[in-house]
Amino acid sequence: MPRSKTSRPDVYTTITDQIVNLLETGVKPWTQPWHAAHAAGPVSRPLRHNGEAYSGINTLILWCYAMERAYSAPIWMTFQQARTLGAHVRKGEASAPVVYAGAMTHSETDQATGEETESTRRFLKSYRVFNVDQIEGLPAHYYAKAEPRETTPERVAHAEAFFTATGAEIRHGGSTAFYSPSHDFVQMPDIETFDSAEAYYATLGHECTHWTRHASRLDRSFGRERFGDQGYAQEELVAELGAAFLCADLGLDLKDREDHAAYIASWLKVLKNDKRAIFTAAAHAQRAADYLHSFQSDKDIAA
Repeated sequence: MPRSKTSRPDVYTTITDQIVNLLETGVKPWTQPWHAAHAAGPVSRPLRHNGEAYSGINTLILWCYAMERAYSAPIWMTFQQARTLGAHVRKGEASAPVVYAGAMTHSETDQATGEETESTRRFLKSYRVFNVDQIEGLPAHYYAKAEPRETTPERVAHAEAFFTATGAEIRHGGSTAFYSPSHDFVQMPDIETFDSAEAYYATLGHECTHWTRHASRLDRSFGRERFGDQGYAQEELVAELGAAFLCADLGLDLKDREDHAAYIASWLKVLKNDKRAIFTAAAHAQRAADYLHSFQSDKDIAA
């Protein structure tokens, strides 16, 4: 039966279109909207109702929805979870989609030989959640605000410890930040040259995400052959998301680098050509963040 022209768009298209719309207005949806201002803690990834952090593409999806709707809390839950807590979603509130991957195994018997073979089909399913700002009657801690933050010191001790633990060779000096794949080191300007310590660590997170692509680590290439090609743009998008995820995990406000604005056009091209590109980039960014976290002796690295 042919697909109706009025069929609902799939989850890849829905989420990609939303991100494209934000980028076209100059807004990067991976700049976390909460700035660690909620009493849930300094980690500013979106959280499930039980305090567990979302990861990968779900982080990006919920950042998008929070930014567009100016939600102040990072906590999300289903309609039924709110009811279980004795609360209710306000009438007329719209939910946000989150996704999970599944697999279905199908067995087939060869009629000629009688041999049975199995094939696995992977799929992506979604369900809907609401931000606690859309829900009334929850226990007080779901709405609690954090105490005002003190002035950020020049260096942030737990962030320094995090990047040091990775073992990446990080050199300082000059005016340009980059990762050298041929010599396998990260080059950073001195921290004093940045507007804030958080801008420094956002840039360091970006370059350390690039560091994970080395063949001896996560071996990520996207078929890139030259500066500015589609593989290059895809890798830059992974590094952008990796920095955003790391800043969220470290309890740091994500500060944009000035040169990132120049990449928006190339990211738009990638996303418009492939509705699954942002899902792929988010998965690689999460893998990179997890890899950098794997070097930490204390998993609770946030301040």
